[in-house]
Amino acid sequence: MKCVTSTHERLAERLVSILTKLNVGHQLSIPELAQEFKVSTRTIERDFDRLNAYLPLLQDKRSKKYYLDASYLGRFKLQDIQNFAQLSGISDLYPSLDISFLRELMDHRANLVFSAKGYDYEDSSQYAEHFKTLTQAIQQRQYIGFVYKNKSRRVQPYRLIHHHGNWYLAAVHSDTLKVYRLSLIEQIELSYELDPFEHDPAILQQLEDEEGIWFGHEQQEVHLSVAADAALYFKQRRLFPKQQILEEKPCGSLLISCQIRHHIQLYPLVRYWIPYVKIVAPLHLQTELEQSLSHYLH
Repeated sequence: MKCVTSTHERLAERLVSILTKLNVGHQLSIPELAQEFKVSTRTIERDFDRLNAYLPLLQDKRSKKYYLDASYLGRFKLQDIQNFAQLSGISDLYPSLDISFLRELMDHRANLVFSAKGYDYEDSSQYAEHFKTLTQAIQQRQYIGFVYKNKSRRVQPYRLIHHHGNWYLAAVHSDTLKVYRLSLIEQIELSYELDPFEHDPAILQQLEDEEGIWFGHEQQEVHLSVAADAALYFKQRRLFPKQQILEEKPCGSLLISCQIRHHIQLYPLVRYWIPYVKIVAPLHLQTELEQSLSHYLH
């Protein structure tokens, strides 16, 4: 069950660690980091090149160690550090725009515009103009119009979300939060004839809480059994959406719950953990999964 960690994931995790150390005042040397992460010194030098483009890094002339300007110490929260590692560490995740846009990613407002979920990505350079227009609209709370699947839409844009390799716009249409894939959006324009809209606190909370993009689908609780051999992984971290451990049995197995809005959030994860995980309730989900596997095998 060992996962092969991707190059992009290793890079992001390395940047998280380096940023965390800098954030609490550590002075870091390239040779020591190279040894810690088992990479070449040239790799660490490239990491600092990335970081230096966005952060006020200083270097001690004698020790050659890098450190963060004192006025920035402790300013970055864990989520900020994780977001920055994803955003800056994967160069093609965001389109190649001007430096002012890139610097915006380190601004506190970035979290109000962007959500990055997952390390795989599509070529987003084709969305450069989309990003500029949508970023402006989201920050100014301005209505936008566009054509989506050959239909005209007028929406309140809330967030740009990168999810499993694709970019989506989360927006409210007819009082309902929906997502629109950027590759299918055409003819975007700001609707200046309408006054700016006010953010709905419930929508903001939903964007904050939801781990996927299945807005508009009713949330469903699912119970799963986890074999003792795999229990440790589920006790160490949350592997299913909004996972909670309901019961740990004497034999070491677990009963867990998760919250989903679409079966796509569930089935790939269960298939990955076969034979250690099984859906207990609702039972029809386990039946559907078994039928799909049977069809695949035959």
